[in-house]
Amino acid sequence: MITVTNARKNYGSFAALDDVSLDIPSGELTALLGPSGSGKSTLLRSIAGLENLDSGVVTIGGRDVTRVPPQKRDIGFVFQHYAAFKHMTVRDNVAFGLTIRKRPKHEIAERVDELLGIVGLDGFQHRYPAQLSGGQRQRMALARALAVDPQVLLLDEPFGALDAKVRAELRTWLRRLHEEVHVTTVLVTHDQEEALDVADRIAVMNAGRIEQVGSPEDVYDRPASEFVMSFLGAVARLNGHLVRPHDIRVGRDSNMALAAYEGTAESAGVTRATVERVVRLGFEVRVELRNAATGDLFVAQVTRGDAEALRLAEGETVFARATRIPHLR
Repeated sequence: MITVTNARKNYGSFAALDDVSLDIPSGELTALLGPSGSGKSTLLRSIAGLENLDSGVVTIGGRDVTRVPPQKRDIGFVFQHYAAFKHMTVRDNVAFGLTIRKRPKHEIAERVDELLGIVGLDGFQHRYPAQLSGGQRQRMALARALAVDPQVLLLDEPFGALDAKVRAELRTWLRRLHEEVHVTTVLVTHDQEEALDVADRIAVMNAGRIEQVGSPEDVYDRPASEFVMSFLGAVARLNGHLVRPHDIRVGRDSNMALAAYEGTAESAGVTRATVERVVRLGFEVRVELRNAATGDLFVAQVTRGDAEALRLAEGETVFARATRIPHLR
């Protein structure tokens, strides 16, 4: 387990970490999620020993490592940019950590072959980084970090420099990899979908503090604050309530029954609205609506089938209600 207790880090008058405490369970993948400047990378770098805390304690596996240098913390670190040795082959890049530790050659060869198979680079041993795609270089970087059997794997926006399709593929691959190697992993990301997709637990950060820690389901369905709800996916404000666009029902009937789902949506009532815009996004349709009573804009998300059945068009009058409203603490 990694434990951070009362961590503080200031850069001049800016508080990058403001009394942060966090437990990261052994064997799990925990995502540090937040906007730029929220403190997530500073927290990761403090765990790695690349930043010295002004105050607070970091323990890894029960050992106080607060003042221990990075190379003695038994961690693997993968940055957004691959930091590959360009003059070395894939095999030599992955073997680097084992080589400087003077492990026997046969042990190095066996470990490198094993890892290249795990990360899907078997057959690429003799290529150089320039001969690999961005996704392949990042998988090589992960293999290199895992080669020395670290107690902890730290990932700082590892897929941030890749295009959306490759990022989605690597997210799926990272989840499978983690299930296979079970190393305690901390992932820094500002990508909500990435965190929800791969993490066992998510710590949502804002302005140097942790807003909420929980499973992806907890932080999405039971957000602790408006910030958490707004940061983890689209939101709409309907009659004073923050709701998810996919939790808004749109219809033609002004007598739409009030939803009593979990006792949360009754107070939202039924809202008369004008269709401002209909945007088709594959299977889903985003309907931009204007509240007839307040003039406020809000967005509902419906299926393509529902949109076609309702024959939604700009300028028409419809009715909307929330089917679920989270209780924000």
